[in-house]
Amino acid sequence: MAARLVQRCCRRLFGGSTFASLANPASLLAPASKTVIARALPQGALASLYTSGLSRQIDTHSVKKQGYSGHPENRKIDELIASAPSPGDLLHVGEHDSLNGKQASALIIQLSQLVVKENLKPESILQDSRFQRVLGVLHSQISQVYSSSLLPLLKSLDLLGLERNKRELRSVKQEVRWRLRRLDFRQIASLAEYVAASKQAEDQNELLSDIVKHLELRWTEIGDTRAVVVMMVKLGHLSKTLMDRLEDKALELAEQFTAEDIRKLTLALAIQKRRSVPLLRAISYHLVQKHFTLSTSVLVDLAFAYGKLNFHDTQVFQKMSSDLHARVFEMTPGDVRRCIKSFAYLKWLSLPLFEAFTQYTLDNADRFNTLKLCDIILSFARLNFQPSRSENFYNMIHEKLGDQLGSLNPHLLTDLVWSLCVLQQAKTPYLQSVLAPQFYGQLLDDQTPRGQNYRLKLMHINAAARLESPGYEGPFLPPEALSAPEPPEDRKATPLQSSLQEVLNKVAKSEVNRRFNVHTIYGWQLDAEMMLNSDNQPLPIKDFASPHLLQSEGTKPPPHNTMRIAFLGWEFPNFSSRSKELLGRFAMARRHVQAAGFLIVDVPYYEFLELKSEWQKAAYLKDKMNKAVGAVMAK
Repeated sequence: MAARLVQRCCRRLFGGSTFASLANPASLLAPASKTVIARALPQGALASLYTSGLSRQIDTHSVKKQGYSGHPENRKIDELIASAPSPGDLLHVGEHDSLNGKQASALIIQLSQLVVKENLKPESILQDSRFQRVLGVLHSQISQVYSSSLLPLLKSLDLLGLERNKRELRSVKQEVRWRLRRLDFRQIASLAEYVAASKQAEDQNELLSDIVKHLELRWTEIGDTRAVVVMMVKLGHLSKTLMDRLEDKALELAEQFTAEDIRKLTLALAIQKRRSVPLLRAISYHLVQKHFTLSTSVLVDLAFAYGKLNFHDTQVFQKMSSDLHARVFEMTPGDVRRCIKSFAYLKWLSLPLFEAFTQYTLDNADRFNTLKLCDIILSFARLNFQPSRSENFYNMIHEKLGDQLGSLNPHLLTDLVWSLCVLQQAKTPYLQSVLAPQFYGQLLDDQTPRGQNYRLKLMHINAAARLESPGYEGPFLPPEALSAPEPPEDRKATPLQSSLQEVLNKVAKSEVNRRFNVHTIYGWQLDAEMMLNSDNQPLPIKDFASPHLLQSEGTKPPPHNTMRIAFLGWEFPNFSSRSKELLGRFAMARRHVQAAGFLIVDVPYYEFLELKSEWQKAAYLKDKMNKAVGAVMAK
């Protein structure tokens, strides 16, 4: 600016000769020139002259650009570029011999805008010799392009379809890499968003890598929530370090997030599987305290994100449930399915909301395909939810799914039948479809952890067929398929299991009177097992036949009026969230063990672990055993 001011003063006061001497650095070195300037200029102007020389060295690009724009012919070209009504007119402007790099970039940006506005095909433009000339000027004078124009220029060249191996595009990208330190944070963030969303190439990856490194170093410059959200969504997966920094900044700005910001942020965390507890707690707090009016799409996405991250917040769930309950009949079948699955993952059962979901499914049955209905059944089974209109609901399910069993893949079919067993709705065709030898063979041969899980599910289905389906006559799983998978060697006993075993050793009085970790042919594991005679005294359990075991240790039939007692320890994950109701899997386990002839002694964590001393725990178990025996005697 100082240089231009001196030049203008010289033009006005001393005419063109003085300006020429100022413009020519060689003339300034001549002693005579120095004398003339020193005499003609005031002392302040002379000081400005020497200062302008320093400013020229610091910001050479800006001086060059200003010089160009100040020339009348260049101003005319700028006006022609800004006012050109068509791509042809723009290309005609590109024929000017005085076209410079800054104007070439402006022309290309304007050209891409016209192509988009008029919906033109850029192939003919790329082949035009005038456009090639513009690209040549741009390539040779790329250093003259404003830093703020580099990103629009890069986007424009990409939009016009310029090949990635063209030297002009490579030079623009290289110039961007050189100038990254001179770009402000907003420009870098915008550039990062564009590069991350564009198709990846080797030079693009290098540019993106440089951008990420700069963002990792300059993350403290982030001042608005949108930049945080955009970078978490677009760039978070590229760098763990950057994502850590962004989470810290998001925690700092959490109070300023809008509902839409929170939706995008939680989805980004869910997709990247980053369970940032401090950030999720802050988001949950502001969601509740600010009383946001959340749209249906935001509520559905929040439910998905919380479910994916397995993050529990009762107040947020209550807010989502109440807001969704009022809008259930405005939702699409896809949204209903997503919400049901998400709440099932979270083990959150809101009875009014799920009753509304059930009614919606009944009213819109034709809009639900087979996969959606399967997901709903699987979710209901996980939560052990039985609708109030269960007869109508399950009749509709059987009508829709009965003819589609053969089209389902083996794993989904097994999950469906297992879920219907949980809900006590598995009819003979369902059981026969998975217990047929030609079906279960392919699942039993799978030795992966997933295969072992489905082996257990087949054993549970087989148990439901034997214990809860009186009219079912077969087929059943063969004996060799009833061996439970071996548990992992590194699995440790939980505090509840360890404490229960210690106390039962004293209650049973001898090791021969109890079993621990009993694997039954029904696919369920008992934490402990005992036998009592008619006087409620323990019997040596290993001496007697045990039909619930694949290989019984004893052969003697148990005495008359003998009672088998199964101790089932229920841990925190076995219950619905904020509830003392067992989840579907464990409710079915309890039913099957009871149907197999056992008296059940439930040992929930919230009761047993509250007892401090050994004698309190022993008294607790004895009281539970007496109550179980008393209930049988009362019948």
